[in-house]
Amino acid sequence: MRKADFVVVDKAKRQVTLMHKGEAIKTYRVALGGSPVGHKRQEGDQKTPEGHYLLDYKKPDSAYYKAIHISYPNAADKTQALERGLSPGGQIMIHGQKNGFGWLGLVTQQIDWTNGCIAVTDSDMEEIWQAVDPGTPIQINP
Repeated sequence: MRKADFVVVDKAKRQVTLMHKGEAIKTYRVALGGSPVGHKRQEGDQKTPEGHYLLDYKKPDSAYYKAIHISYPNAADKTQALERGLSPGGQIMIHGQKNGFGWLGLVTQQIDWTNGCIAVTDSDMEEIWQAVDPGTPIQINP
């Protein structure tokens, strides 16, 4: 598979698409935060952020099958949360299933179960892991 130079998440369709030079490489089904409608505003709201971020580092030793960190919160997210006296939260990732539960992936992908992360099956995460390098931009759409 070619390397992705851009990643697009469509929250409404529950899809993440890897792009290369404007062309879709592959699309995967995702599960989102338990309260997926709207942009993440604070820690604990179970929302998946919306907007433009970077996939800034890989975490092979995650509690989930591999994880790629999303650069949420950005400066605007931090400012908005601080103005309300709240924490914006963080540690938002694209990841596979909870370690030891990969076999449940086809079932868990039918519901939104994360705390705001973007979850895929372990096999899909393996493909994404190989195709995405740190520094790749990600656009998360409502």
